[in-house]
Amino acid sequence: MQIHPLITDSKRLAELCARLAQSPFVAVDTEFMRENTYYPDLCLIQLADTNEAAAIDPKAEGLDMTPMLDLLCNNEDVLKVFHAGGQDIEIFFNLTGKTPHPMFDTQIAAMALGQGEQIGYSNLVDLWMGIQLDKGARFTDWSRRPLDKRQIDYAIADVTHLSVIFPKMLEKLKSTGRGLWLNDEMERISDAENYRNDPAKAWMRIKVQSRKPDVLGRLKAMAAWREKEAQRKNIPRGRIMKDETLADIASHPPKSQADLPKVRGLSPAWRDNEIGARLMGVIESAGPLSKDDLPERHRNGAGGGKDGSLVADLLKLLLKIRSREINVAPRLIVRTEELERLAAGERDGLELLTGWRYEQFGHDALDLVEGRLAFAVVNGKLKMTRTHEEDLAP
Repeated sequence: MQIHPLITDSKRLAELCARLAQSPFVAVDTEFMRENTYYPDLCLIQLADTNEAAAIDPKAEGLDMTPMLDLLCNNEDVLKVFHAGGQDIEIFFNLTGKTPHPMFDTQIAAMALGQGEQIGYSNLVDLWMGIQLDKGARFTDWSRRPLDKRQIDYAIADVTHLSVIFPKMLEKLKSTGRGLWLNDEMERISDAENYRNDPAKAWMRIKVQSRKPDVLGRLKAMAAWREKEAQRKNIPRGRIMKDETLADIASHPPKSQADLPKVRGLSPAWRDNEIGARLMGVIESAGPLSKDDLPERHRNGAGGGKDGSLVADLLKLLLKIRSREINVAPRLIVRTEELERLAAGERDGLELLTGWRYEQFGHDALDLVEGRLAFAVVNGKLKMTRTHEEDLAP
């Protein structure tokens, strides 16, 4: 494989992307910093196919990244391969308003092959290639220039190995008939809505005990305000105010700006500064949350009291047995929330009752909660057994 020197000019980048556009897939990775910013600070992009690989310096003066962004976000003929690519995809969404598509995530593919729920990249490389990665540059400050050869080599290795592993994984998925199992997951990850930070929805991420419309109305207004402040200043939202502080103020609003320093997590400066004045304006103008926007009541576990929780526990046991039998990570089959909803009597909108999930697990899960399936111990081993209606009489 040809490894190019660091690309810092538009001509070389355009030529690279033109060649990669003829490949069936391109492996993609990024290096970024986000400890001190709201938006990830993109520091390096690595691309590779089976023939060549390169790192691109997005901080290079005058670099036109349009050909690369077109390749990743507008070219439907080239598959984009990531490993645990959520944050990488977020970066390209922030740059273009689009996400790379079509895409393939090797971490999710590993789940379908029984290689763990969140296998790390170094473990993936060791498993598929028998190579121990050098982790020495893992904590590099990628925003600093110049980058030395060791740092660039470390970064490019992320895509050169990925370009070798992906075809092997794809072949394995085809031979096991599990390739189609991943389609929904890949489409879900590439859905642009997952990466759109809508200030009006920011409150939904914050835990608060109250369901009072006035409390939730203040929480919604303040969370949107904090999100806009953080976006405008490009600093982490927690630097403006912690979630716990927002929830506290929503539940116990101060009467005046002079009372803000009494709130845990706010400094005395909030008494007189401009941001404190803006916050008080938001609190005073916030109305109650409408009935249509009120969240559903939070369940502590499955519904149906203690029996519902026990049924959910049985479903988790069934999931553990079935995932081991078919050698698939349990999380790919179903999430805990869906098991609890099934145990609580819900049926509509559950993914485990559709497609391959229903065939592999959902059918038996439904039979278990509806009394057509039971656990039994046979010769010291846990087995599933079919029941008869007459056996269900109290």
